[in-house]
Amino acid sequence: MYFESRGQAGVLLAEKLVEKYRYEDCAVVALSDGAVLVGEQIASYLHCVLTLLLIEDIEVPGEGLSFGGISQSGDFTYNSSFSDGEIAGFTSEFHGYLGEQKREKFQKINRLIGDGGVIDRDLLRDRTVILVADAFTGGSEVDVALDFLKPIRTNRVVAATPVASVQAVDRLHVLVDEVHILDVKENFLDTNHYFDDNNIPSREDTIAKINQIILNWR
Repeated sequence: MYFESRGQAGVLLAEKLVEKYRYEDCAVVALSDGAVLVGEQIASYLHCVLTLLLIEDIEVPGEGLSFGGISQSGDFTYNSSFSDGEIAGFTSEFHGYLGEQKREKFQKINRLIGDGGVIDRDLLRDRTVILVADAFTGGSEVDVALDFLKPIRTNRVVAATPVASVQAVDRLHVLVDEVHILDVKENFLDTNHYFDDNNIPSREDTIAKINQIILNWR
């Protein structure tokens, strides 16, 4: 399944979610700038808030694998697909690299936070939280998001995305309460491959979308 744009995919997801969640107290949490384009449609249909959780991924050098990620809270979360033994091995081998990456990624997040529009824990408390990505590929974004949500009392956590890898779907069913995915790919390619329009707004425009979401409720 291919999509015209992330916005069009968001409408298709929103149409799936609206019957169940239209009258529930929800909050849509986008996990990237591209996910905001998907999430704004869902938030418009559900008449709920939209916010962005800044996550920076850290890869294992030369492996093309996500070791884990760091959120705006400064907490680092390991990719749950790794065993304890694999984590210990990577941590030992790349100790200096990981320490440097954590510092660099957190500094980057702190620079971005100054733009506003990022997540506020008070917006999520006692709500159904819908984690939205433009694709779930099996990386660490869901692990990081769930770690961020741990101290917050929520009703349930739902994951929604236009497309995901088989590996990601298997993990999502373990990690969250409910999963909504339009298409699952056995051989997942680059996220942009599944969208005809891959124009991602500037950070300023992304923040504007978040701040104006109430004006776009349907």
